[in-house]
Amino acid sequence: MSEENETGPQSGLPRYAAAQTGCAWTTPEIFLRNPSTQALPVWRRWLQGREKKRKESELMGRTTLGIVAMLACLGLGMPGLTQDFALTVGLVGQLAAGLARSLVSAITGANLYRRSSFLLDHLGKQIFPDFVRIHEAPHLPRGLGSAPFDGDGVATRANDLVSQGVLRSYVLDAYSGCRLGMQTTGNAGGVRNLHIEMGPLDRAGLLREMGTGFYVTELMGHGMNPVTGDYSRGASGFWVENGEIQYPVEEITIAGNLKEMFQGLRAVGNDCDFPGSTRTGSWLIDRMTIAGE
Repeated sequence: MSEENETGPQSGLPRYAAAQTGCAWTTPEIFLRNPSTQALPVWRRWLQGREKKRKESELMGRTTLGIVAMLACLGLGMPGLTQDFALTVGLVGQLAAGLARSLVSAITGANLYRRSSFLLDHLGKQIFPDFVRIHEAPHLPRGLGSAPFDGDGVATRANDLVSQGVLRSYVLDAYSGCRLGMQTTGNAGGVRNLHIEMGPLDRAGLLREMGTGFYVTELMGHGMNPVTGDYSRGASGFWVENGEIQYPVEEITIAGNLKEMFQGLRAVGNDCDFPGSTRTGSWLIDRMTIAGE
């Protein structure tokens, strides 16, 4: 083992164990320079390749990128769970954004007039806890989804989809609005710069709030029924006890119903550390079912 791998560069950074990557002891800087790290090209493309429209000062730093890539590698090749039970589940922001997009799909006009949505006739009803606000900001400077008008030529506007946990607006273009007897919301082509208002807790704070549970860092498959809201995905991540990560877990299934998952949202973190036009931190959801072999 070289002196650099043994002690790391003199940068004051902690050393990270990365035995599963074949790197032994390493730091984020060494990890990024290691050409044999198979996960690195994927994470570099995802974390940096899509940020070209953003200012240089807003880009993720090299050290942070190295830590994220190491966490992705360290979650590989670990044994799965051996029980089926319900418990608190946390989802990293990138995966929580997928749940937010499922919400948008459910309140999109085309799915509503076809009556193929689990949120049919839910306008004005409570679908989240009262601390949740979800809104779009189409005029956000340098926003990846910013646009002055939608695909129908209708001027876009800031819009609360959910506030105080209540569904306030559907997502309509001119045609779907006509079919539903409603006005367009300026969303031909979808929502633009979707924001889920974040709370005060960072990732460590969310884990402490979780206590014991499963923190999901990767999802596989597409197991969501848009009509009933039933949700089932393969998952990998970390087992958490006493608010601290204990060990990686893979090859399990998490399941629930999106209406119950939305109602069971306990907290939204402030750890929004990924690119894209949907901005949210990690989500903490009460009592999802997990199953493993």
